[in-house]
Amino acid sequence: MAERGERNWQRLIEVGVPFLWLILLFLVPFLIVLKISLSTAVIAQPPYDPSFDLLVDGISGIWEKIRSFSFANYAFLADDPLYYQSYLSSLRIAGISTVLLLLIGYPIAYSMARAPKSLQPMLLMLVILPFWTSFLIRVYAWIGILKPEGLLSTFLIWLGVIDQPLAIMNTETAVFIGIVYSYLPFMVLPLYSSLEKLDETLLEAAADLGSPPIRSFWQITFPLSIPGIVAGCMLCFIPAVGEFVIPDLLGGSDTLMIGRTLWNEFFLNRDWPIASAVAVLLLLVLVVPIVIYQHVQQRQLEAEK
Repeated sequence: MAERGERNWQRLIEVGVPFLWLILLFLVPFLIVLKISLSTAVIAQPPYDPSFDLLVDGISGIWEKIRSFSFANYAFLADDPLYYQSYLSSLRIAGISTVLLLLIGYPIAYSMARAPKSLQPMLLMLVILPFWTSFLIRVYAWIGILKPEGLLSTFLIWLGVIDQPLAIMNTETAVFIGIVYSYLPFMVLPLYSSLEKLDETLLEAAADLGSPPIRSFWQITFPLSIPGIVAGCMLCFIPAVGEFVIPDLLGGSDTLMIGRTLWNEFFLNRDWPIASAVAVLLLLVLVVPIVIYQHVQQRQLEAEK
């Protein structure tokens, strides 16, 4: 009996601690932002008039105010083309960047997984090494490389490849370069984890049956690495959609991304309700596909059983 009670307590702790962590660091901040998104902007400190206040209205008063909630801030986002264009532009840039990351990261991860076992720890360390340097410093370094008088243009002119400096800085191309460089480890590591666990006897059996290497790759290696592909794409796509630092430093004024729009609303316009509404919609745009994917994956696992 005592052993069963101990197991129950252990199970409660194992389940309760992650739930408590999510409640404190995700649900509570989200509810605060949601509350601000339903408020009215004012010239004050803080710059919004709360729609409800638990300490002032009490529980019964809050329920009365919930019935009269105004979604004017969300309606404003739907009417102003700036915001939905920012969402679409962010999704497009993040999607293209994720495809580029996959095209670059897959060969790197595949080469690492097929390298001798003695070299794999060193190769893995080289992938992780950029994390030892500040993200901001690494992005700033690309300014010195991509600007017209920077290292890249100077080097290409010295080689005689070009006559005029490259116009890469303050364009979407610079944003793609910054995102691919910054997020490449997040793509390589999940792919390497999947490819490193691949049973090589499957490839040997395919070769014995006369399957050429390319066909074995597409029929065996690639399907078995799909979990790593999905994990890497999500790890790169989700933060890239809300990226602010890279488009702000490397992109020009025409580079429209929702992270930059969100920052402008919070700190330049000081319209916290609108900015909070932008943040809530951004979270829904990112969370809903993840939940759908997890639901489909769970059904597939249950079907396999």
